[in-house]
Amino acid sequence: MTDFDSIIHASAATALIGDPAAFGRVADDGTVYVRTPSGEKAVGSYPGKTPEEALTYFVRKFEMLAAEIALLAARIKSGALVPSDAYASVKKLREQVKELNAVGDLEALSASVEQIEPLIEGHLEAYEAKKAAETAAKNARREQILVEKEKIVAEAESLALSESWKSTGDRLKVLLDEWKSAPRLDKKADADLWKRFSSSRNKFDKRRRTHFAALEAVQSVVSDAKKAIITEAESLATSTEWVPTAKRFKTLMDTWKASGRGKPSDDAKMWARFKAAQDTFFTAKNADLEKRDVTMAANLEKREELIVQIEALLPITNLDTAKKALREYMNTWTKIGMTHRDKRATLDARVHVVETAIKEAEAGNWRKTDPAAKARAAEVVKQLSESIENYEKIAAKSTAAGNAKKAAEASESAAARKVWLAEAEKSLAEFN
Repeated sequence: MTDFDSIIHASAATALIGDPAAFGRVADDGTVYVRTPSGEKAVGSYPGKTPEEALTYFVRKFEMLAAEIALLAARIKSGALVPSDAYASVKKLREQVKELNAVGDLEALSASVEQIEPLIEGHLEAYEAKKAAETAAKNARREQILVEKEKIVAEAESLALSESWKSTGDRLKVLLDEWKSAPRLDKKADADLWKRFSSSRNKFDKRRRTHFAALEAVQSVVSDAKKAIITEAESLATSTEWVPTAKRFKTLMDTWKASGRGKPSDDAKMWARFKAAQDTFFTAKNADLEKRDVTMAANLEKREELIVQIEALLPITNLDTAKKALREYMNTWTKIGMTHRDKRATLDARVHVVETAIKEAEAGNWRKTDPAAKARAAEVVKQLSESIENYEKIAAKSTAAGNAKKAAEASESAAARKVWLAEAEKSLAEFN
């Protein structure tokens, strides 16, 4: 007999007292009978087996059903079975006992089934209390899980608009791991919370991808702009056109600053190249200026000596002599070479005073000898003289005619033009 059979027989013994085999016999033809209160009943046969084996077979069928009855009773007592399921099981066992072809105390077996329903009713209150406790514990656990998942979702939603790309991305990964390790809720609640959590993650991921895509595009433009700046800077590094090249380097520096930021690693490398080109040029420029400082200091002394001679031309006594001397002095002035710009500006201003005086004297002289100007002045004198003569004739005629008003107006016009004539004659006299 197997361990399972031992369990069955032990259960049957606790359910029904007595030897089941005492309720059966085997006829000479091998038919097995069971004794019941209403008489014997044939339950079957077991061909090819001894009477003892045939009887044992039908006894075991009785014991197996008895074990089921005992097991059902034990499950009801433990509260492991739902009352509705227990009643259904009783109904099923009742049918099985009624149709059972086995050897044993069938009447006691049937009675044991009928004793189960009161057992169910006796343990119903305990079952319901246990069920209520389980439900309360389950609900409390669900609330706890719900709070934990709500907390995860709320934090994810608060991070959806964050621009701390690295730290927020790492935190969302941690929250995802926490979500995966958290127990499940009911399907709808889990689905609703997951939808919110996933939506927040997707929103952040989309914004992060958009940000870095835009950043990459901008960095590409910045990189191209800086490469062009570097190419020009390197081409200017050996230039000896100090002033325009220095101005161009300043413009390139302003353009560099305005171009924006690229990738830090690339920016550092490109800046090193740009600065190297810039340093090469300005180092050469400064070295050249140091050499030229000595020359420019000597040139300053020459100009300071020469400016004294140039200023000595004033006041002008002979225009032609002054013009000739100034030309010679200016030829020498130009050949002297470079002087520091701040000192040169003051000296040039002093030269300009002399040049202006000579030009004004030359212009005045030209005005006095210009034939066309003289002819225009003579024409003005002529026209004014004729106009005066005409107004005087009108005044005389008007007086003779007795028109005193018209005579007075003509006399006033003649008098005014005589004043103008005096000025015109004075100007004409200057040409003579």
